[in-house]
Amino acid sequence: MSHPHPELGLPPALPEGALRIVALGGLGEIGRNMAVFEYEGRLLIVDCGVLFPEPDQPGIDLILPDFEYIRDRLDDVEAVVLTHAHEDHIGAVPYLLRERRDIPIVGSRLTLALIEAKLTEHRIQPTKREVVEGERHRFGPFECEFLAVNHSIPDALAVAIRTPAGIVLHTGDFRMDQLPSDGRLTDLGGFARLGAEGVDLLMSDSTNAEVPGFVTSEREIAPVIDEVIRTASKRVIVASFASHIHRVQQVIDSAEKHGRKVALVGRSMVRNMGVARDLGYLRVSPGLIVDSKEIEGWPPEDVVLICTGSQGEPMAALSRMANRDHPIRIAEGDTVLLASSLVPGNETAVNNVINGLSRWGARVVHKGNAKVHVSGHAAAGELLYVLNLTRPSNFMPVHGEWRHLRAHAKLAALTGVPDDHIVIAEDGVVVDLVDGRAKIVGAVPAGYVYVDGTSVGDVTDFALKDRRILGEEGFISIVIVVDTATGKLAGGPEIHARGSGIDPAMFDDILPQVERALQENAADGVVDIQQVRRVVRRTVGRWVSDTYRRRPMIIPVVVEV
Repeated sequence: MSHPHPELGLPPALPEGALRIVALGGLGEIGRNMAVFEYEGRLLIVDCGVLFPEPDQPGIDLILPDFEYIRDRLDDVEAVVLTHAHEDHIGAVPYLLRERRDIPIVGSRLTLALIEAKLTEHRIQPTKREVVEGERHRFGPFECEFLAVNHSIPDALAVAIRTPAGIVLHTGDFRMDQLPSDGRLTDLGGFARLGAEGVDLLMSDSTNAEVPGFVTSEREIAPVIDEVIRTASKRVIVASFASHIHRVQQVIDSAEKHGRKVALVGRSMVRNMGVARDLGYLRVSPGLIVDSKEIEGWPPEDVVLICTGSQGEPMAALSRMANRDHPIRIAEGDTVLLASSLVPGNETAVNNVINGLSRWGARVVHKGNAKVHVSGHAAAGELLYVLNLTRPSNFMPVHGEWRHLRAHAKLAALTGVPDDHIVIAEDGVVVDLVDGRAKIVGAVPAGYVYVDGTSVGDVTDFALKDRRILGEEGFISIVIVVDTATGKLAGGPEIHARGSGIDPAMFDDILPQVERALQENAADGVVDIQQVRRVVRRTVGRWVSDTYRRRPMIIPVVVEV
């Protein structure tokens, strides 16, 4: 990806006593959060997450940060601090540890348990260091103080990073729910104490910077979920993030109240809730949860299923149910509850799932027609509150698309942060904190790294462009036999097409043109096979464009004799 100042070159050497911050993801996008801090030649990483693909990235499973900036300096990494266990903050950790397995992973109890379960699937045994709010730990030249923050997953943390260059407060993802379901409040007192000490740079969650006021309390959702389950005449299927333990707890409590058994569907849901239950973050009465393989035999009015797929992910359980590609079959009278927010960019996929479920007779309850979810991210009123508590000398909005970063920057300006002390950066932009001032000093590569099955980084943007063309326009192959000595046509051409929408009989019009172009090519003494391919591709491409206004992929196949 590009950065907002194309004229920026590589950054200069880091001045003595300065702190460097480079975001390799999470700026200008929702996901792929990863920030690298450098002081005196040592590195500290905060979060290492993934971005989920969009419809115009066919075949891609995950998108990782580009580790190229730190690849030659992995031995300088003191630790990876994880603020919480959402995939957009921990999902890329296995791929980073493939490059150096003993990097210490720092986080709260639940965060470490969930990342360890994920790493087990990658056959990696991590070096862990558990921390709790209120503690301070030193990692090389970085002294980290951890503060409790409320979010849509338990045990989330903010981190204050102290070096001689100053104090940086990274909020992680947070909100200021005053009645959280787990009773764990955001540590506003700690934020205020840091503000009194002097926050040199505040890096704060921007996701809801455009939303006025304060987010609704999590407790207000429970009665709505309870009403949906109470009034459902048949099965209830709840789709949620596999990490949203609070929401799953609310569904389990309501199911038990109304005499229903619960089944967990989806590998990540089963894994995460098993970890949460073992650690005491999820409370489940004995016998309440049953195996999803047995659920089809239960009366529908006695069943609640909790599954993944609330964002329309094509391989998740709910999408497969909507497409009748799952052992659990949606039936007339089922109620499906989408108990999560809509991640920007997923609107079309989610609407397709809702339509698919409705087709089979399900009643679909979602954020658009019922209050079944509250955001885990602070709204503008809460962000202003934190800005006023911490009174930062410099401000850098993080975790958000461009509109969110800009909106958050305006909030900072309203609280008195000078415009020239507000840094709006993009992935790869290098920010140095020198003598109490944060400034952009350069940029480094920070593009997308695509995961496609077991392949990491092999798929390029050019390959994705080819996939889009194949998916949208199809392809045409032209087989010819060429005499390599003379360049003359010795056989063919034969034309084959797939997905182009062109009647094969119409190719009779182009065959003479291809033959004529190859004859002219041979007459000019051209025998280079690459040139022959270019002539064929150009001739066929021009005909298809002029005749059909289409741009399929054109593949010349030259057999040499």
